[in-house]
Amino acid sequence: MAEILLFHHIQGYTEGIQAFADDLREAGHTVHAPDMFEGRTFGSLKEGMSFARKSGFDVIRKRGAAAADELGPDLVYAGFSFGVTIAQRLAQTRPGARGALLMYSCIPVAEFGPSWPDGVPVQIHGKQGDEFFDEDLPAARELAEADSAELFLYPGDQHLFADSSLADFDPEATELLMERVHTFLASV
Repeated sequence: MAEILLFHHIQGYTEGIQAFADDLREAGHTVHAPDMFEGRTFGSLKEGMSFARKSGFDVIRKRGAAAADELGPDLVYAGFSFGVTIAQRLAQTRPGARGALLMYSCIPVAEFGPSWPDGVPVQIHGKQGDEFFDEDLPAARELAEADSAELFLYPGDQHLFADSSLADFDPEATELLMERVHTFLASV
């Protein structure tokens, strides 16, 4: 079983993110899911972005890095949208990473190093018509060319589609995403 450090999206540590983490726990994985917004959740992406700007993106990212510092090195780093900025950085720069799960976002690999680390598998998940993921799709496709990388595109345009507590929730896409995530975690 894997040990996972899971970072929430810009609307906070929602009930849907908690349910996602619980699903992984029920499968036998150890999941750490820090609340980087200290109990605040937001009803829209815009409200969450406003909070993050006021709090400072770097301050929030440092909270995520601090959560990793409290744990051992053999982690799978997972992130949703904004949380990908933390998960991907840690997967690329922290020794001992076992894998990365990048949902709804992907940063160009060059942001955190010269290349994706050898032997660190990664899955990237996003919707084909998601205006936010469309911006990241070139980086996702480039990363997907690595030997240990997989890119999964789902039909539709919802951004936070695997969060069961939000209007963007897509049960069919989420079920497929979860199957792929469980297969991935069984292999790391």
